[in-house]
Amino acid sequence: MTGRRAVEKSTTQNPASGSTKRAPQGRGTRRNSGSGSPEPEFIQLLTPTGERIDHPDYPLELSAEEARSLYRDMLLVRRVDAEGTALQRQGELGLWASLLGQEAAQIGSGRAMRPGDFAFPTYREHGVAWCKGVPPVNLLGMFRGVNNGGWDPYDNNFNLYTIVIGSQTLHAVGYAMGVQRDGGDDAVIAYFGDGASSQGDVLEAFVFGASYNAPVVFFCQNNQWAISEPTSRQFRVPLYQRAAGFGFPGVRVDGNDVFACLAVTRAALEHARSGQGPMLIEAFTYRMGAHTTSDDPTRYRSSDEVESWKAKDPIVRLRAYLDREGLADETFYKEVDDEADELAAQIRAGCLALPDPDPLSMFEHSYAAPHAQVAEERAFLADYLAGFAEEEH
Repeated sequence: MTGRRAVEKSTTQNPASGSTKRAPQGRGTRRNSGSGSPEPEFIQLLTPTGERIDHPDYPLELSAEEARSLYRDMLLVRRVDAEGTALQRQGELGLWASLLGQEAAQIGSGRAMRPGDFAFPTYREHGVAWCKGVPPVNLLGMFRGVNNGGWDPYDNNFNLYTIVIGSQTLHAVGYAMGVQRDGGDDAVIAYFGDGASSQGDVLEAFVFGASYNAPVVFFCQNNQWAISEPTSRQFRVPLYQRAAGFGFPGVRVDGNDVFACLAVTRAALEHARSGQGPMLIEAFTYRMGAHTTSDDPTRYRSSDEVESWKAKDPIVRLRAYLDREGLADETFYKEVDDEADELAAQIRAGCLALPDPDPLSMFEHSYAAPHAQVAEERAFLADYLAGFAEEEH
């Protein structure tokens, strides 16, 4: 690729080996929104203005088609997210958790996985779901209240969304230990947010992952706010440095740089599957929208902060690179926009077509064998429902 420059370097810990590595310098310190305290540099391969950078520890070679496909994925996933928000506002979903601003972290890490790698998401990993082949309409069932997930985790190696904060990290470590004992060569990745890093489940997952040298990558999307709590109130040291206390490497990556997220996650997954144990990635990004559609972020963060992060928009950044290098033209962008419009129409129609569940289905699969009390409760509800007259159409 053209238009590259090498980063200036300083010595820090190599997250992939535990040895010293060369980290980027020369762009100044980052500031943690909500705190004002200086933040260390991160791995970056694409600047906010679309300039390509080479990093000695995280090389990445992409064809023009691969770069365009990353742009396509991010734009389509942003449209999926916009439709989810619109459907909730129209009363078709009970809730929606937006990923706006986090597309690079999710698409980059999602594209780094091999087909056999298993992902354990929170409830906003719509971009990772896209990379793993889960149809977007299937994501809506839980938020519409018509099912508990909408897909079989084993069809795509993508677990169901997890509402309980942080619990999926324990599930991921357990699954990774199973892969390890089965002699497999796949890796597991657990997604969580900066707020979840304060949960005991996450720290326990770190302990088990490290103790058993499990092939798991912990991928934290640090979007600066745990609902309304800034990161300055959550931890005293940079989040990625917590890994050292548990005995495995950690690294911070520019979470708005899809190239860096792809390269670093690919290296971390290889680190895990090669028997070197866990690794923590902190994707330093920003939640540009609300925590969920029940949240009002204007009550706890400034518009100036939001505007400063809009200048680092991951999609705008990648488009600047494509334009700078002459890798895409207006015909390509129009094709992607048209595809996004078609996808949005499919999502709206698919959401409205989701069938309401049979009320009695809530009793299914409660126990492996028949249970007298469950049978009694089911019969009571069936009699109650039978007392309603059929609606005339």
